[in-house]
Amino acid sequence: MNSTELAEVSASFHSASARFIQYVELELGRSPNTSKAYRKDLDNLFLFVQSRSCQELQDIGIVELRGWLASQRVAGLSSATIARRATSIRMFFAWATHTKLITEDPASALVIPKVSKKLPHILQQNQAENLMDRAALRADDNSPTHIRDQAMLELLYATGIRVGELVGLDIHDLDPTRRTIRVLGKGSKERVVPYGAIAEKTVEKYLAISRPALATDTSGAALFLGSRGKRIDQRVVRTMVHEVLSSLEGVPDLGPHGLRHSAATHLIEGGADIRAVQEILGHSSLATTQLYTHVSMDRLRAVFEQAHPRA
Repeated sequence: MNSTELAEVSASFHSASARFIQYVELELGRSPNTSKAYRKDLDNLFLFVQSRSCQELQDIGIVELRGWLASQRVAGLSSATIARRATSIRMFFAWATHTKLITEDPASALVIPKVSKKLPHILQQNQAENLMDRAALRADDNSPTHIRDQAMLELLYATGIRVGELVGLDIHDLDPTRRTIRVLGKGSKERVVPYGAIAEKTVEKYLAISRPALATDTSGAALFLGSRGKRIDQRVVRTMVHEVLSSLEGVPDLGPHGLRHSAATHLIEGGADIRAVQEILGHSSLATTQLYTHVSMDRLRAVFEQAHPRA
């Protein structure tokens, strides 16, 4: 949505949206990206209802909301996007009702489209091993950035943390004696995640060789640094993961989140308790973690159908 469209949102709607975004950021601790998505969804709705002669929040009813959802479908948006937008709107109107901006919640009757969850693309265990071997081979040139990249890849796969959590790590978040890291996840929720011996060695090498070479007076406590000595950017990590994966033949092109999916699936395939995996990944709902059991079952079924004589 461009600046011209944003300027068309009425002052009344803009004021309510601004208050809601403040609540989302300060009270709920949502990230800037999440707040931006909420704001975009609200602006989209407000522009639609204004075209239906609604000027105040109390003018918006279930008819307008259903019309707005229908317009999303006509625009060709995916079911997942429509469901996310509908969830944002329901959350906004629930807040508006609670804060008495409106007396009744028109979105309480809004039906959110069901979305069939797609199974995530993951690496097979041997592909993950090949990825780490390739990263180690690159690091043999003792380039500070290649040593750093190996440490980041090993830590991403070892812990299943999100790329945003990785780049947010500080040195003091590492506990080498217990071989754990302290992670600040979604909603500012803190958790402690273990990592293995191989990741430990690569991180130790990075701290001994690479970080001192990359660090400047402005580096602060950031664990992983970019080429200019500042905290590394998520885009740099994503580009690196794609670059190393693309050098391997027959391996799916995944980003850092693909490594997270792979780590979770491989943990469950290795016999890890699903609730332990939920804790490691920082999922608020067990249902989210259970997605990886479906991935494992699909792969198990494929092996069965290929190998069993009566399949």
